[in-house]
Amino acid sequence: MSNIPFSTIDWSKIERVEYPGETGTAIWQTIQFSGLRIRLVEYSPGYLADHWCQKGHIVHCLEGEFVSELSDDTRFLLTSKMTYIVSDNLSSHRSFSQNGVKLLIIDGDFLKDQ
Repeated sequence: MSNIPFSTIDWSKIERVEYPGETGTAIWQTIQFSGLRIRLVEYSPGYLADHWCQKGHIVHCLEGEFVSELSDDTRFLLTSKMTYIVSDNLSSHRSFSQNGVKLLIIDGDFLKDQ
């Protein structure tokens, strides 16, 4: 990862990109640095991810709630002010949100399987 100088992010100026889920949609606003990605993500009501993810993340729930489901059927309900963290390749996980949610998601090289 490179050195990142003091920076502010005005999310109102970051492009919103829509991605369809198996059901519902996800809207991403993304900032990319070398080896580090920061996203503000909103899931619509009824959103279910269209894939099982193996990537590592730090996911912080800003508003609403969602379920992070693991491939072994374990489910975790995350509500506002809760966070989960996982490194690359340590779980297959996907998200579902009944009523919609707003998340801050950080991932990057520091979560790679060493």
